[in-house]
Amino acid sequence: MKKVIINTKRATQRKERVKAKIYRGGVTRPRLSVSKTNKHIFLQIIDDLKGVTLASASDKEIKGKEKKRVEIAAELGKLIAARAQEKKVKKIVFDRNKYNYHGTVKAIADGAREGGLEF
Repeated sequence: MKKVIINTKRATQRKERVKAKIYRGGVTRPRLSVSKTNKHIFLQIIDDLKGVTLASASDKEIKGKEKKRVEIAAELGKLIAARAQEKKVKKIVFDRNKYNYHGTVKAIADGAREGGLEF
């Protein structure tokens, strides 16, 4: 049980460290927030000044579950980029939360860049 508490504490510290880097200098751009579970991936573009979610997407919307999780994440990045451009958002800040920048998180970022978002 002690190991679970330590892992939770470390995850919270990573999340706070990432947030501190994002918010340094004030938030002038919306942020692309990544949330993951063992089964699903969720993305939101959030305007922190107004406290509003501008666009969202999840892997539940993508058909073809026989694809690998990284491929689904890349498609999801392109989908959120298209929805952001509908709302006239081109520049964002990438909020990876407590997740390391590799695998699905990297695929999301690459897909969003291919879709036209700048960060």
